[in-house]
Amino acid sequence: MVSLAVTIKSLEKIGKKVLIEMDADRFEKLAADFGFFNPDFLKSLDRAEKDVRAGRIYKLKSLKELRK
Repeated sequence: MVSLAVTIKSLEKIGKKVLIEMDADRFEKLAADFGFFNPDFLKSLDRAEKDVRAGRIYKLKSLKELRK
């Protein structure tokens, strides 16, 4: 297993957020490992963008909204 050098910083002032820094080469390796360059994944992103433009996507405030 290849190690990945990252810097993790807590952004306590902002809330529950974490900042992760890594160089571009390592990010591309990580993205490839997760399959972000897979043609099926890229097609799903295109479909999601079309749904957003068509207004079929909305933000949930609670999981209870899924029962409606």
